[in-house]
Amino acid sequence: MLVGLATMMEPAGAYAQDASDADNGDIVVTAMKREERLQDVGATIQALSAEGIRNARVAEIKDLATQVPNVDIKETVPGALPTVTIRGIGLDDFSTVSSPAAGIYVDDIPLASPGLMSGNFFDLGRIEILKGPQGTLYGRNTTAGAVNIVSATPGDAFAAFAKASYGNFDSFDAEATLNIPLSETAQLRIGGKTIQQGRGYWTSSLQEDGTPGRRDIGTRDIWLGRLQLALHPAEGLDILLKAEGERSRSEMGVPQFNGTYGIGTPFVPCAAVLQGRLDNAACVDAYGYRNTNANPYHGDWVGRFPYNIDQLNLTGKVSYNIGTVDITAITGYIDFSRLYHIDVDATPLQQFDYDEDEDVRQFTQELRIGYRNDTIDLVGGAFYSWDRVQGDNTNYGDAWPLVFLGAASGSGKTNYDQVTRSAALYADATWTLSDKVDLVTGLRFTRERRHYEGGTTFITPSPLVGVNDTFIDDTIRDSNLTGRIGLNVRPRDGLLLFAMVSRGRKSGGFFSGFTNNDSQLLPYRPETLTAYEVGVKSEFGRAVTLNVSAFYYDYKDPQTFVRFIDPATGLSVQKVGNVDSARVFGADIDLILRPVSGLTLSGGLGLLDTHLSSFETAAGTVPAGNRLPNAPATSFSGKARYEFDLSSRLTAALQGDARYASSAFKEASNDPLIASRAYWLLNARVSLGDSKVGWEVALWGRNLTKESYVVQGVNLASLGIVNRIYNAPRTYGVELSFRY
Repeated sequence: MLVGLATMMEPAGAYAQDASDADNGDIVVTAMKREERLQDVGATIQALSAEGIRNARVAEIKDLATQVPNVDIKETVPGALPTVTIRGIGLDDFSTVSSPAAGIYVDDIPLASPGLMSGNFFDLGRIEILKGPQGTLYGRNTTAGAVNIVSATPGDAFAAFAKASYGNFDSFDAEATLNIPLSETAQLRIGGKTIQQGRGYWTSSLQEDGTPGRRDIGTRDIWLGRLQLALHPAEGLDILLKAEGERSRSEMGVPQFNGTYGIGTPFVPCAAVLQGRLDNAACVDAYGYRNTNANPYHGDWVGRFPYNIDQLNLTGKVSYNIGTVDITAITGYIDFSRLYHIDVDATPLQQFDYDEDEDVRQFTQELRIGYRNDTIDLVGGAFYSWDRVQGDNTNYGDAWPLVFLGAASGSGKTNYDQVTRSAALYADATWTLSDKVDLVTGLRFTRERRHYEGGTTFITPSPLVGVNDTFIDDTIRDSNLTGRIGLNVRPRDGLLLFAMVSRGRKSGGFFSGFTNNDSQLLPYRPETLTAYEVGVKSEFGRAVTLNVSAFYYDYKDPQTFVRFIDPATGLSVQKVGNVDSARVFGADIDLILRPVSGLTLSGGLGLLDTHLSSFETAAGTVPAGNRLPNAPATSFSGKARYEFDLSSRLTAALQGDARYASSAFKEASNDPLIASRAYWLLNARVSLGDSKVGWEVALWGRNLTKESYVVQGVNLASLGIVNRIYNAPRTYGVELSFRY
């Protein structure tokens, strides 16, 4: 959903906005840590309202990509580890210990690890997406942008909401929320959600033990709950306490297998691969296995694919207002653990299968002070975070004889333990130079310490030179100063011109995956992005809203997989490292039209031109000019919604939305074998509701044209394997909701 599609920010405890509010354009956001009309903020921000989130069935972070242009979200493994890329800036690594380029915030609490980003949404107030570096107003410094996920909060009136939906793949989801005023100074909000899916998207021709027989993979059994208590013990003092959790006992998705060797000629690339394409009719792996399933959701997968999550989040927020001063303290704690199984080769053999067992604990504390008068609007704060990521990755299977030239079958185990401490001071000020001109300034100082201990142990030693057990025990530190300066000009009511220069920084880190050389564990440097952006926000009465921004990014030391020469052995190894530089040009264009009452037409266009400098990979030198990963040159999101009355009580709504993305590469080497082609996604919803009783029934469908495209992939062509992960197939269902 685009800027123009969001409704006005919902008041505390509300479930829906009046239709007039949805159309009046007064979209209120708190992205700048103060309540403002979105059209008055000199930045590129898109917002989704609570009703918009429900109607579009935005249930996870990955669903945001269908709603916002110049945003791409891939899953490194099916169902887990979503990677958010904004304007071409994202994370080109699959390690749980890495820091995301786009900051994800849940009720002001930043998520330190990509592993924390695969949760499910329910009972939200809104979602805000900020594009460009963020750091002078937020707990963590980021290069790509920030995504603010805001829960609906307790209100002072009794309210209830319940929703249930049933769809194909034997899928059922239901949620319910109660808002209970306990007294004039205390309110309680209780909510829960369950997702039950009896059939997965993926179908195997083999049972768990390898015997023939149809088997569905990807079932889901998820339970979520949230309890919030709002207290107002004194004038100007507000306390909000929140506890929420998730329990999942589900199954992972599985990738599609693609062979890369010629039939009968192991270790010799087949003709298709030499031409930069895949052909399962003529290509096999080293064991001669050939995938005969043209459908990417069908395969010959063997084994169990558990995906278990246990998570507890605790948040406390204390706000105190003293005249022109606002003081806010936010404390957060997260305890997260999960276990999942990945079938990297996606064949009946367990060649590169592994079990991943992860634990993430995180504590954050933020103190923020705001001050406002006729001359200045100032927000300053201090932030501290501590997080620990632990895990072990057990690899097992039949590939070791192949990899290690005849060594006995065995396995390897990777362990890691990383502790990160970060502290920052920041300040952001908007100076009123005149009634039409504002100067925006911001500054942030960050100090971070990251300690990593871990490596890979081979149960079966390898006879190959340079392939050994690995281990590192190292600490990296970083202190940096970033900020922003900009100008907002309002020539007339309904017109805002803005220009901004900002700088963001993403932490350096370590690689926690499977390694066979100590050099692969060497830390990589932080990356820094300087953004130059100009834009215009314009309103022409209620009928038209048009926002346009153009930007240039100067990107230093982007992090990706590169080649490194081990000084001890002289061998070339692949590791996460840094490319010298990159540059990004682009634009965001958002338009909303309200030609008649009840009809809203809107669209957003994202344009990108990205360029990496030269770098080394295991395959050799990559010349300058490669595109950044997950950065389609053109992306579009559009929506049409028409609401009309059938009687004094009955209201109907017709809604359709579309997403287009041009072709994109999935990693910095621009490998064509795992690239995604251009695609269109079409979704629709038809609803009928009774405004007096409060019920609504709706029919919905997603990916109506059954479009399939590559979300991510792994190229192990030298071992006869390329796997590719695809988007979800067509889904549809019926939904019934009730609100009081």
